[in-house]
Amino acid sequence: MPKTLFALAAVLLLAAVPAAQADVLIIEKLEAEKLEMPVRGATMARVQQLFGAPDSVAGPVGEPPITRWNYDRFVVVFEHNRVIHSVVRRDRSPRPAN
Repeated sequence: MPKTLFALAAVLLLAAVPAAQADVLIIEKLEAEKLEMPVRGATMARVQQLFGAPDSVAGPVGEPPITRWNYDRFVVVFEHNRVIHSVVRRDRSPRPAN
């Protein structure tokens, strides 16, 4: 009898605990239109030929020299004069200081 009461108590206790819930990560999709960006390995000259002059330039900094070109909708990162990354701009308001 004590084993039955123990089992019944365990089942009731587990039933009272709310089910675990996981937060769902929502990943933003790019807009329906395909945003064309420079491809990895393209030269600075080729990027400027295809996309025009950047809105602003940061760098070069460090060794190897890293340069960032900012366009209205994307950012291009160069190592020496070759593209290593192109990313869509997600302008956000600044984070509050802690």
